[in-house]
Amino acid sequence: MWNGEIKVITGIRRCGKSVLLFQLFYDHLREQGVREEEIIKIELDQRRYYKYRNPIILCEYVESIVQNNKDRRFYLFIDEVQLTAKIVDEVNGGIEVTVYDMLNELKAYENLDVYVTGSNSKGLSKGIATEFRGRATQIRVYPLSFEEYHFCLGGDERKNLDSYMLYGGMPRVPALEDAKDKKDYLSSLYSELYMKDIVERNGIEREDILNDILDFLASQISSLTNPTNIANAIASMKKEKVNPTLVLNYIQYMMDSFLIEKARRYDVKGKTYFKYPNKYYYTDIGLRNARLNYRQYDSGHIMENIIYNELVRRGYSVDVGVVTDRTGGANAQKEIDFVVNDADKKIYIQSAFQMDTEKKESSELASLMLTKDFFKKIVIRMDVPHHFYDDKGIFHCNLIDFLLGRAELF
Repeated sequence: MWNGEIKVITGIRRCGKSVLLFQLFYDHLREQGVREEEIIKIELDQRRYYKYRNPIILCEYVESIVQNNKDRRFYLFIDEVQLTAKIVDEVNGGIEVTVYDMLNELKAYENLDVYVTGSNSKGLSKGIATEFRGRATQIRVYPLSFEEYHFCLGGDERKNLDSYMLYGGMPRVPALEDAKDKKDYLSSLYSELYMKDIVERNGIEREDILNDILDFLASQISSLTNPTNIANAIASMKKEKVNPTLVLNYIQYMMDSFLIEKARRYDVKGKTYFKYPNKYYYTDIGLRNARLNYRQYDSGHIMENIIYNELVRRGYSVDVGVVTDRTGGANAQKEIDFVVNDADKKIYIQSAFQMDTEKKESSELASLMLTKDFFKKIVIRMDVPHHFYDDKGIFHCNLIDFLLGRAELF
């Protein structure tokens, strides 16, 4: 608060951004003695606020309040700021004006603290700090973590984890008791909200291909892929040529809407990134399962997606690791599920639902040993009752302990 920057709250629609700002933070301010009229609320997805989608009208309205009350401090809340339009300012030489220009202007008022929410990074621009001239704080909101989900439900941890792996963490889900209601809710979010948003905002002409890409990525979470592979798979199914560039653009639209995330491959020894292939994860595993109509429940891949989301939620930088096995001159590339960085600290993580055979254990641990360095190495698994270090110095951690913060990573 009052740090001289615009607070930009981002995340997938229905993840709780508006509740965070318009209910929780609003109540906090009121409890601190801030008067109701000192909190200016503009909800751009509500009809009575449509006129403020014009950034000049929005700016003039706010200025009329703060300029005439310079002895008082005000808070400005704008919901779904990506709904604002670019307009031409005829009064000032016909220049194009965006909401960034107006908010930068409002930011200059010392008696105004500005907060905005947005559900689309394209609408907010990828370079938020640049658009706001380096004076913006971005706050990313995610669906519920398992710890939050378990807190909502109470009771048995394993039972709640099974539910979380199926239905995910969209905030309304824990309040729905019937399984059919949960599934119907997640399916309606997909069809009535996310799909319409992506199609309308980006002027998508091939909605059928967009759907095919979403299905492909949902079925391939935790698997390496690239736009060319996806285009070829869809082309084979549709019996028509599909342009990989079109696929790449459509994937970017999904990422802009915070529906999926991309994890890049990192050469641990060479310390460089590969351009392709990458991995894609769903921001919420329940939405992924709903996309496939709950037909493809693969515990290992779902677990990996949940671990990725948890690491990103905690603020870590997360990549997919690659190490080369030169044993016998084979030069085979082996994968480390996650290379996790926290500033100057680094750890390696493997996701293994269970390691019930020597072959499986050897396969999971081999790539960790190939790094031949001293960074902490972790295997997160479901088939151990508690965490421990093995004789190779590798930390074995139960998934629930990891998700509930009972196992120290760094």
